[in-house]
Amino acid sequence: MNVQEQTGLKSEMLAMAKAAHDAARTLREAGNETKNRALNEIAAALRTRTKDILAANKEDISCAGLSGAMLDRLMLDDARLEAMAKGIEAIADLPDPVGRELARWQRPNGLDIARVATPIGVIGIVYESRPNVTADAAALCLKSGNAVILRGGSESNRSCRAIHEAIQEGLRAAALPQACVQLVATTDRAAVGMMLEGLDGALALIIPRGGKSLVKRVQQEARVPVLAHLEGICHVYVHQEADLEKARAIVLNSKMRRTGVCGAAETLLIDRTILNSHGLPILTDLKNAGCEIRGDQTVCTLFAEAKRACDDDWRAEYLDAIIAVKAVDGLQDAIRHIETYGSQHTEAIVTENSKAAERFLSGLDSAIVLWNASTQFADGGEFGMGAEIGIGTGKLHARGPVGVEQLTTFKYVVRGNGQIRP
Repeated sequence: MNVQEQTGLKSEMLAMAKAAHDAARTLREAGNETKNRALNEIAAALRTRTKDILAANKEDISCAGLSGAMLDRLMLDDARLEAMAKGIEAIADLPDPVGRELARWQRPNGLDIARVATPIGVIGIVYESRPNVTADAAALCLKSGNAVILRGGSESNRSCRAIHEAIQEGLRAAALPQACVQLVATTDRAAVGMMLEGLDGALALIIPRGGKSLVKRVQQEARVPVLAHLEGICHVYVHQEADLEKARAIVLNSKMRRTGVCGAAETLLIDRTILNSHGLPILTDLKNAGCEIRGDQTVCTLFAEAKRACDDDWRAEYLDAIIAVKAVDGLQDAIRHIETYGSQHTEAIVTENSKAAERFLSGLDSAIVLWNASTQFADGGEFGMGAEIGIGTGKLHARGPVGVEQLTTFKYVVRGNGQIRP
């Protein structure tokens, strides 16, 4: 990109930022009824534009040259589009997150103080491969009263633009500014750099959703706050008192339901005492489902088809039909392994011992911990949030699925009757 092109792109991005800032002011004042109308109109537009969206997606796929896992993220079909529309309608049905009174108290001097949820402002979202993020992000930001600037990956550009047209149709129908949801049209990476710089202070928050390299770049270069997770190294621990049938079903689903999602299990830990009774059938299930098994020495001795794991396997987010398997010596050994190698995303224990389960749930500091349930429930829709913008693994602001409530901040509203400070 030459200097003239760089200057032109910057002017374009700054104009988008100004329009978003103005739209955010309108959204702050919009009532829940207006926001819900826009959301329902967007859902309807997605359905009426299904043919155009799928045609754009087919063209993206034909040009993508991606691996199986990435193609699965990129691919849209009738069922996935309908799920997108239903997710938006589910968001519309949620209570308005803006204006919630989070706390309220009175001071001895008569001041009435309330902590009230408010929109964040203008959010920048950078993502790749998943065109459904265009709809999910737009809906979550609208419901939470935020304007959003979206920048999808080059491999999904046509799909994102087709979905964005449906969003614009819904905004027009609800008489909301089309600048509430803007999509960066260019695939030039320089646009991402400008967003990370904050667009002259317009962006209040950046949310990356994509692979490790994208998230790492955003976290390293952003000059505005970032809400993200770097990796989803999720674990399933089969405790010595696990029910065999539950364990088989949960492990298989956690790994193989969809291998390319961040909630897919990447490491399986099995108590050494039940390797023969539980480990063998579980590993057989995985193998029969087409999963490659990389085990420690004990696992490889038990299961001849397993490949020997190296240290890097315990830190791997495969996003593929591969799982690392280790024999552990009880609950504390499992917790130590997860603390050493995990990414604080999602961990599950399978056991019928409630005390062991509660020790696992309280002993780990991951964003999501589960008892006798698949790690694939690490999803905003499954949490009743309608959809999510991602899974937060940081310690501040939001952890776990990031839905409408997590896309708000708060302010203090103080009501007095003439008080002055002595």
